[in-house]
Amino acid sequence: MGQLITRSDLEALDRADPLRVFRDRFTLPEGVIYLDGNSLGAMPQAAPARMREVVEVEWGRDLIRSWNIHGWIDIQKRIGAKIGRLIGARDGETIVADSTSVNLFKALAASLELRPDRRVILSERSNFPTDLYMAEGLIRYLGRGHTLRLVEPDEIDAAIGDDVAVVMLTQVNYRTGRMLDMPRITEQAHARGAIMLWDLAHSAGAVPIDLTSANVDFAVGCGYKYLNGGPGAPAFLYVAKRHQSSVTSVLSGWHGHASPFTFEPSYVPAEGIDRWAVGAPAILSLIALEVGVDLMLEASPSALRAKSLQQTSIFDALVTQEIGNDVVSLVTPREPGMRGSQLCYAYRDAWPVMRALIDRGVIGDFRAPDILRFGFTPLYLGFTELWDAVATLKGILSARTWDRPEYHARATVT
Repeated sequence: MGQLITRSDLEALDRADPLRVFRDRFTLPEGVIYLDGNSLGAMPQAAPARMREVVEVEWGRDLIRSWNIHGWIDIQKRIGAKIGRLIGARDGETIVADSTSVNLFKALAASLELRPDRRVILSERSNFPTDLYMAEGLIRYLGRGHTLRLVEPDEIDAAIGDDVAVVMLTQVNYRTGRMLDMPRITEQAHARGAIMLWDLAHSAGAVPIDLTSANVDFAVGCGYKYLNGGPGAPAFLYVAKRHQSSVTSVLSGWHGHASPFTFEPSYVPAEGIDRWAVGAPAILSLIALEVGVDLMLEASPSALRAKSLQQTSIFDALVTQEIGNDVVSLVTPREPGMRGSQLCYAYRDAWPVMRALIDRGVIGDFRAPDILRFGFTPLYLGFTELWDAVATLKGILSARTWDRPEYHARATVT
């Protein structure tokens, strides 16, 4: 932005914001600027009442009958179909089940099964660690001479050789906010005979995704970040229809059986996406997730992306204007098409600075070893809050109020 930004400028943007109406549909504590929706989304206001209804009526009154009369048995497919609309999936390609890590394990095992003559899992060195851990565990216990090859983002294309069975990448990097080119990388993987598996944990609900047009094979993602499904919300799994009859889940649980309530002694996989379910679904968590997903479906994906890019641009311009790039260093790409909905800044004492910010009502988070991470959730984050957040950060840095013993003490969760 070429000229100085004022708080009045941002107040005007709030008044003109077409997404502003969504803010009142979330529970947001007074005096808090929430810049951590990329780790845990805010609670939709409709969630408590819907949860009470399920607890008191569906569970409390109707008991086990609710599996049939309230549709509990179909809830994983129902919410999966809704999430499918957010990520450009076809009907019957998405299911909600388990955690992102478990779904990644299932998709990774299936990918290796589809390429039995190849032995390499390719991923980014700075990928979210649990993805790498799951690959290591799969290789350790079920591998047949497989290896995990890790490269830098700019080395991905060259690293997709004839020995690569699956390329496993996260669309938006958790630590830098860099967004990879999904269609191009997927095309490259397929051209060289590899399966493409994407982790959408930091992109679903934040950036426009079209898995169908990108021709993606498998994808996973979580429900508690931009989808606002609550802490530990169930995750989702996408399996392209072209693969659904070719492979079954490595975790052959009874809810993935063709006829789970005949209780047959041997496993017969269900048709389609149903075979990727495992155990009994966590109904209360799924109900909370559905509230968040339904709310997300009301918003225009293009409007969300436009506001996200506008907010990240303004925030970084304010940091440059009020603090200076020589003080905190942006590690997220400035090119709009290369960033998700977060900004990450390197600062040597990032941990105590973030603790001081949180103490003053500006909630972001820290990523080791030196990253101040700020998430931007267009459904409920205002423009004026950006000014106030940067002003608070400026005050903390200039007065060194972060340099207190209580802010240096580490917490378990960062």
